[in-house]
Amino acid sequence: MFASYSKLLNGIWLLLMVLTISSGWLAESADPSLLVTLFIAATVSLKGIMVVEHFMELKYAHPYIRFSMGLFFVVMPVLMILVFLYPEQIADLTRL
Repeated sequence: MFASYSKLLNGIWLLLMVLTISSGWLAESADPSLLVTLFIAATVSLKGIMVVEHFMELKYAHPYIRFSMGLFFVVMPVLMILVFLYPEQIADLTRL
């Protein structure tokens, strides 16, 4: 059982590395567009949820902690997309 779980974690770790490298490469080389932003936001969400579920050992933590961590990786990608779609309005909201 431990060997199969170890293989699963190794596979997830490799997937995280591939997603990190591909999204970093795409963010640096592609022209900004909604499609690129959606891909990066989805990657951030997927990577965050995988880390919370498999590497932070929150399966047995208090449900509020697990929920808060999971919610973070849903809210942040949504904010990334909103910043891309409405940059001037969000800049106005955050200006002193």
